Amino acid sequence: MTPSILYLHGFTSGPQSVKSMALHAQMQRRGFGDRFACPQLPASPKQAIAQAEAVIAAKVSRGETPTLVGSSLGGYYATWLAERHDLDAVLVNPAVVAKLSPELFVGPHTFIYTGEPFEFTRAHVEELRALEVPALARPQRFWLLLETGDETLDYRHAVARYAGARQTVLEGGNHSFTRWNDYLDDIVDFCQ
Repeated sequence: MTPSILYLHGFTSGPQSVKSMALHAQMQRRGFGDRFACPQLPASPKQAIAQAEAVIAAKVSRGETPTLVGSSLGGYYATWLAERHDLDAVLVNPAVVAKLSPELFVGPHTFIYTGEPFEFTRAHVEELRALEVPALARPQRFWLLLETGDETLDYRHAVARYAGARQTVLEGGNHSFTRWNDYLDDIVDFCQ
């Protein structure tokens, strides 16, 4: 099967992120560059999910079965989408919202790569909470990539949350997942 990937970036990130661009480049080297998508997700979780679902629908209409690759907040979105659409997902230092206080993020922010300001509101927090998946129907559909040195999220929450999933837990590193390039081929292979 030819890999197809929908990459979902983190909270203030975007398609220009190092991880997104490196994965797209790896897909291009392997001849699958046209099967990679990474939209700029809006601040609203509800709108981000709608946008991701539109990409999934477009891929399916072309005969593709996308694998979701989500980093941080994108991992949270990928979890919900994988469960809803029966898709596989690679989760990179994913947010476990049940263990966070999303209210701490309420206020003004800026998308790192575009410089565009946005407001994360209390309504967005409720939209985020509405996407909580209480229990994974098929944890084996997920591959969890974690670094223990993540300064933003406690990796142990993800280890517990994704019990039963394939898990790669590496000592050190940080929230960016510093050994990303070491796993590009493995990620593309997982998506086939």
